[in-house]
Amino acid sequence: MNTELVKITIEDSDEKFNKAVELLRNEEVVGMPTETVYGLAGNALSPLAVSRIFEAKGRPTDNPLIVHISEFSEIYDLVKAVPEEAKRLAEKFWPGPLTIILPKADKVPYCTTGNLETVAVRCPSHEIARRLIKLSGLPLAAPSANLSGKPSPTKADHVYEDLKGRIPFIIDGGDCAEGVESTVITLAGDKPRLLRPGNVTLNELVGVLGEVEVDDAVLNPLKSTETASSPGMKYKHYSPDAKITLVKGSFDAFCEFVNAFDNKTYAMIFNEDSVENLKIPYIKYGFADYKNLAHNLFDSLRELDKIGAKQCFVRYPDDENKDNLAVLNRLLRAAGFNVIEV
Repeated sequence: MNTELVKITIEDSDEKFNKAVELLRNEEVVGMPTETVYGLAGNALSPLAVSRIFEAKGRPTDNPLIVHISEFSEIYDLVKAVPEEAKRLAEKFWPGPLTIILPKADKVPYCTTGNLETVAVRCPSHEIARRLIKLSGLPLAAPSANLSGKPSPTKADHVYEDLKGRIPFIIDGGDCAEGVESTVITLAGDKPRLLRPGNVTLNELVGVLGEVEVDDAVLNPLKSTETASSPGMKYKHYSPDAKITLVKGSFDAFCEFVNAFDNKTYAMIFNEDSVENLKIPYIKYGFADYKNLAHNLFDSLRELDKIGAKQCFVRYPDDENKDNLAVLNRLLRAAGFNVIEV
């Protein structure tokens, strides 16, 4: 399959979107930019399109997909009912990087929801994504546009690297602003529950809803008896070829520990870390601030493969700061929950 990569800006005419719209209406898949990461979009109501998403990514079919809409009113077609809590969240955070889970409407196929009775919905803030949704007239299921398990793509070139020859079309809409996937909250239970952290923080959710539970799988492996109710809960994710290990402790202790390894070992450290005592190659993945780390994280993990790293020791973010949950969640899964304290 030939993969076409086309630069599109929000100033372009509707005609520039014609090829992508035609493909989506014909149950094909398209790489599209969002503010979080690039998504692999297909008609969320078409089992054929959804099967093509799973096939292109090599994604397990019990891993639910997020359905993207262009405006709030479109949610009513996808869910059984919209509670007041969802309306308050949407008023505050949509368009934006928040996914809301609710009981699904009958028209949403089980292949889209990972055989669950709920559906995950969000309205992205990226104008190209919303315009594509509106022009296609379709709700678009769109997991990250990468090979399953690899670091998520924040640039169109990342999508091309992973999915060249596997999908027909990629829209290059520039680099993603956020850098990690959306926050996922479920309103389908007795209490609101955070299933996946993102750049809409736990504190911000609590500010709107008053009380939000945090699912144990945010910072721990999903138990073998549990079903994944959100993307990013069940499988190892976000991982480069290099073996990732998180190292918790002071930077001096970190340096003393990692310096014992050979030069195929790399370190991922904070921008403010002084490197005078670090004897192995390193990547700086951002200032120890959750938005900066989130923006740079996946690009840094992909860089490890480009430079041929065999293993990498990563500085552990401050877990006392709940705003760091998104970065910590992604790193724990990239490392397969391998954490060393020094």
